[in-house]
Amino acid sequence: MEIKQLRYFLEVYREESFSKASEKMHISQPALSKVIHQLEEELGIRLFDRSTRHLKISEEGEMMRVHAQKVLRDVEDLEKAADEIRLRKKGSFKFGLPPVIGSSFFPNIIASFRKQYPEADMHIVEEGAKIMEQSLLEGKIDVGVAILPVDHEPFEIRPIIERELLLVVSAEHPLANRDTVKMKELHDENFLMFRQGFSLYDRVREACIQAGFEPNVVNESTQWDFLLKMAGENMGIAFLPETVFEKADLSKVSILSITEPSIHWNLALIWRKQSYQSHAAKEWVDFVERTFEEKY
Repeated sequence: MEIKQLRYFLEVYREESFSKASEKMHISQPALSKVIHQLEEELGIRLFDRSTRHLKISEEGEMMRVHAQKVLRDVEDLEKAADEIRLRKKGSFKFGLPPVIGSSFFPNIIASFRKQYPEADMHIVEEGAKIMEQSLLEGKIDVGVAILPVDHEPFEIRPIIERELLLVVSAEHPLANRDTVKMKELHDENFLMFRQGFSLYDRVREACIQAGFEPNVVNESTQWDFLLKMAGENMGIAFLPETVFEKADLSKVSILSITEPSIHWNLALIWRKQSYQSHAAKEWVDFVERTFEEKY
């Protein structure tokens, strides 16, 4: 069995097509089919169901896919370690940063880190926290910021800060003069939410369900400032981390605390357990933790 075979197998799985996978991997379709057939012969199982119109992975193939991904991640970790030793550098890493979190804390932290560790090569990848967790598992990024809780089984978790989400309503909204509101009081409201795939979407929806209703979501966005402005125009209500209000125009909105339940916004750095971490990535984790302890 060769690493190349596993890479081809996973690409056919992702594309659900031999022809598309062959184009992506720059190999002829007959040659790719032969590689997959040889792998099936070695394993003694059928990896794909070819009997239907659309190519699908078999039940046995799905079990093998999980193992194949782990093998390739381990190979990538080995290559990264060898690269650092060969080039004698402090290392590079990819840092996953959800947009709503990035604007709150990290610009100054990133600038300070790069000034103190100029040899460290950091690549920032912006994506929602839930998508980021999958990217960590697939080895696409090395370290990320997560909104707790996070599954402890696949990840190492380093908590860094505890905050809460607050309710944003228009200054003209009937609740505008209140300081607090119970979640169940919002069951007839239109909800302005972060896009599905963002942990904040899940947190708000879970709180609504706990209060006895499913939220009526009228708009989803990836940008907190857009949600804030929409709430200010009385297009619905929004839930945002308290830290974003420091830089926001609040002239058209009112900010309220949520109870029964409150919605926590606790952040942590996470990375895949037993994954290779470059010297730079380790320095970054320690640097972020120290900064939050000292400043926040």
